[in-house]
Amino acid sequence: MPPVSASPASLYVVATPIGNMGDFSPRAVETLRAVAAICAEDTRHSRPLLQQFGIDTPLLALHEHNEEALAEKLVARLLAGESLALISDAGTPLVSDPGFRLVQAARKAGVRVSPVPGASALIAALSVAGLPSDRFVFEGFLPAKAGARRERLQALAGERRTMIFYESSHRICEFLRDAGEVFGGERKAALARELTKLFETVLDGRLAEITVQVEADANQQKGEFVVLIEGAADSGEAQQAEGLRIYRALLAHLPPSTAAKIAAELSGAPRKALYGQS
Repeated sequence: MPPVSASPASLYVVATPIGNMGDFSPRAVETLRAVAAICAEDTRHSRPLLQQFGIDTPLLALHEHNEEALAEKLVARLLAGESLALISDAGTPLVSDPGFRLVQAARKAGVRVSPVPGASALIAALSVAGLPSDRFVFEGFLPAKAGARRERLQALAGERRTMIFYESSHRICEFLRDAGEVFGGERKAALARELTKLFETVLDGRLAEITVQVEADANQQKGEFVVLIEGAADSGEAQQAEGLRIYRALLAHLPPSTAAKIAAELSGAPRKALYGQS
C-alpha cells in the first residue's frame, strides 16, 4: 500500500473499531502511521488501540471542551504542510463525537478533508435490526433529564422514518419506558447492545416486549446501546401524534377545549380524539 501523501496536506477522518479489532482496516492503520499527528477524543483510551497495531504517531487530545480553541492551531499546521488524522474513542468521528469544528475550519481554509471509512454503530445496528432502512433519522443521545427527553420524543411522535438513538446503560430502562409511552408499546423496535463485542445481543419485537426483557435481565442493561424504532405507520397515525403533541403544549396556556380545537386545526387530527388527553 502506498504511503499517504504529505503534499498537499490533508485531514483524514479515520474510523476505528467499535469493539472487534478485526474491523480496523489496513488503510486506517497505514494512514495513522503516516500522518504527523493524530487528534483523539481521549488519548488514554486511544493509546492502547494504537499500540496494539504498532502506531507510534504523536497523539493530541481533541474533545468538546478544547476543540474550538485548538481548531485554528491545527488548521495552521495543515496549511504548513502537515497531514493530520482525526479519530474518536470508537467508530466514525463526528457521529455523536467531537470533530465538527475542526472539519469545518479545515474545509473553510481550503484543506483537503478525506474520510477513511469503517465501523459505525448506527449503521451496523440498522443493518441487522429488521426495520425499514431505506429512510431513517439519527437522533443520537437524547437529553439526560426526563422532561427534556420526553419532550424530544413527543416531537418525533409523527416521524415516519426509522428512528435511531444512542443510549447509556444507566438510562436505557427509562428511555424504553418513555419511548413506549410516547410511541405506543405496540410500535416495532430493536435494541442492539455491545455490537461486535463478546456479549453482542440484538433484541427485536414490540417496544413493550423489549422493555420487559431488558428490565427483567440485569445483563441486558449493561454496555452500549443503539435503539431503533419504527416510524409512524400512516398519515392518520402521524396526524394523531402531531395533534397530541400540539395539544399537550397548548394545555399549559389554554383551556382543554380551546387547545383541542387549535391542535386539530393545525394537525388535521380529530378534535374529539385529542380532547382530554394528558
